Amino acid sequence: MTSFVANHGYLDGLLRGYRSGLLTAADYANLTQCETVDDMKVHLMNTDYANVFQDLPSPLTTQSIAEACTRKMVEDFQSLRQPALEPLAKFLDYITYGYMIDNIVLILSETLHERGTENPAGDTQALLDRCHPLGLFEGITALCVAQTPAELYHLVLVNSPLAKYFLATLSMENLDEMHVEVIRNLLYKEYLKDFFRFCQQLGEPTSESMGDILKFEADRRSINITVNSWRMQALSKDDRQRIYPTFGELWPEGTSKLQDAVDMDGLRAAVDSVEAYRDVLQQQNENPDKTIEDCFFEKEVQNCLLAFESHYSYGAFYAYFRLKEQETRNIVWIAECIAQNKRDRINHFTPTI
Repeated sequence: MTSFVANHGYLDGLLRGYRSGLLTAADYANLTQCETVDDMKVHLMNTDYANVFQDLPSPLTTQSIAEACTRKMVEDFQSLRQPALEPLAKFLDYITYGYMIDNIVLILSETLHERGTENPAGDTQALLDRCHPLGLFEGITALCVAQTPAELYHLVLVNSPLAKYFLATLSMENLDEMHVEVIRNLLYKEYLKDFFRFCQQLGEPTSESMGDILKFEADRRSINITVNSWRMQALSKDDRQRIYPTFGELWPEGTSKLQDAVDMDGLRAAVDSVEAYRDVLQQQNENPDKTIEDCFFEKEVQNCLLAFESHYSYGAFYAYFRLKEQETRNIVWIAECIAQNKRDRINHFTPTI
């Protein structure tokens, strides 16, 4: 406790100040009453988003709103990461690895798509613009100009912090043969396991709060993999088992049952032993307008808010950025509903308070 306060007390206080700036129920009520997307800017200028919206030109689009909200999240992250001491600095780096995986998979997808065609040099910047800013790293530009999956694989091993995840799960031939979503899930499997191991080494209270959060994330991915596999006929039961995370409340008995699940009844039976996931599926069953993903978002918000109740824990840092991501989804959802005149669905979002 003493070392946490001495080394990270200031940043912990700064983080909790950021948390107090999350949109309130009153903020959401005002946003949903806006007549146009541009009207949203007027209200957001009275929140912590003021700096990123003040110079945003009209007319606003949902894309420009999403980019501004992401920019705010990145600014918050950098203000915490730059002065951070170890082990908080490394913990914050782990948060960026998930975004790096998504960026590399995006680049791989484009590399496979562009194979056999001429890829103009100007496309490099366009591809970087599509990458999440928290997942950028020194050397990512080199990945964008790779002409083949083999070249990309070698560049990742040299230029990316994710090299150890690639070496543990993928060969050069895999990039050419596997579906990109299988590659994404294999990398996430290694990443989550590594992050979980690191958090356990930090000891309590971080090991407990982050242990719960990462177990939830691992289980959510296992459930989503199962549901998505019903639409991906190329994904066999053995493939599923290979990409399920190897820790969590469902592993190994629950994931073994998920491997054999072919419909929602089988899914419910597989997770029935874990009350939290049983409740999630029950909630979705009782609310047809909600997807399983929506229900998981709600559960994740609850988990993240709970992380702030644990003092002297790095878990609150992870939780804040998950809440910030959800807040961005909420704002973009409201903007989309206004732009498309779908006001009957405008309140179908998950508040972060």
